[in-house]
Amino acid sequence: MALISYHNVEVRQDEQVVLRDVTLEVNAGDLVYLLGRVGSGKSSLMKTFYGELPIYDGEAKFSDYDLRNLSRRQIPYLRRKIGIVFQDFQLLTDRTVEENLLFVLRATGWKDTKVMKNHVASILEQVGMQDKRYKMPYRLSGGEQQRVVIARALLNSPEIILADEPTGNLDAETAREIMELLNSISQAGMTVIMSTHNPLWPELFPGRKLIFADGKVRECE
Repeated sequence: MALISYHNVEVRQDEQVVLRDVTLEVNAGDLVYLLGRVGSGKSSLMKTFYGELPIYDGEAKFSDYDLRNLSRRQIPYLRRKIGIVFQDFQLLTDRTVEENLLFVLRATGWKDTKVMKNHVASILEQVGMQDKRYKMPYRLSGGEQQRVVIARALLNSPEIILADEPTGNLDAETAREIMELLNSISQAGMTVIMSTHNPLWPELFPGRKLIFADGKVRECE
């Protein structure tokens, strides 16, 4: 069974049609690249996955959710199944790395402080940031901040990671390190969907390629 299934979906942004007749399936464990120019609809499609943009036409399912008929009450539960990695980090600048992650756990219903701190330590070790847990975000490099963002995305054992231009603000060497990390997460069985302008990544880290152009989405063999 597909994790994401879209059939003849129309995607709109501010009442303007961005994508037409989107038909795709994403299975558990897939690494999928969204490739296309700025404004081609990559981010808009991602926003439909987690209920940021509604779907008016076609059939769209994510896991057990019918995205066409998604209620406001369902959205927080849907989003717990999704880890999001932003290009601009969106870390809380007034608290440490550990406190950033604890904030997310508290917001999603975790209660036991000791269990939470042990979980945060484990996730930070997974992304190579175990020694930075007490640092403030502004004391970290761009690559280190992005590793924390990936840790934040993994906190609640999501079914999928959505990464929107995760290497866009990083130098070449750091960007490759972040790609190696995301690829390792994919290799471990996590579904990863990533938008990117960099055609090098699918060559170095093979995955499915969805091409966005002229209001359409097509898969490239």
